[in-house]
Amino acid sequence: METSNLPAIRALRPVWNKGRIVGQKRPLKPKHVWAIRVRLELAENHRDLALFNLAIDSKLRGCDLVKMKVVDVMASGQIKERASVLQSKTRKPVRFEISEGTRASLARWMREPLMVGSEYLWPGRFHERLHISTRQYARIVRDWVTSIGLEASAYGTHSMRRTKVTQIYKKTGNLRAVQLLLGHTKMDSTVRYLGVELEDALVIAEAIEI
Repeated sequence: METSNLPAIRALRPVWNKGRIVGQKRPLKPKHVWAIRVRLELAENHRDLALFNLAIDSKLRGCDLVKMKVVDVMASGQIKERASVLQSKTRKPVRFEISEGTRASLARWMREPLMVGSEYLWPGRFHERLHISTRQYARIVRDWVTSIGLEASAYGTHSMRRTKVTQIYKKTGNLRAVQLLLGHTKMDSTVRYLGVELEDALVIAEAIEI
């Protein structure tokens, strides 16, 4: 007796992104930045406060931020006002400012016992790990955003990178400045990164009278 070929029955898998917010991560708003800072200060979490402040100021990718060394931010026993880091993605240096509040939090972190003799700015807590990993940094960022009631899936390490430049663009409309601060080689990358649309361009144009 011949049997007809029946279609294969495959188990249905749940869609991996069901219920998740995917795509570009949102930047933090100023009120979010201050809320996280206050919580870290009250908790006397000196490492996370310094890490959070420098992540906002430096606008670095997570892979570059976690590998920063003490010499990148300190010279002659003082925290620098400006620093430069070689980007692992583009192999080009990018400069950034270190604000007064960030310098203060870094100086306080440097006095911790864990930092005595440390080459890296964010040393690992295990001997085989020289510095915290990008995965560990991502978990830290998730803890920051959830601590103030934000949806963890909407934010990530790139939220830290985008936060300050988003405010700079909103206040100045200067894409070239944002491009330099992010270390992008092409303006198109900056436009896509910020999500600049025609409406943004029209708002800027309307504010200019000739």
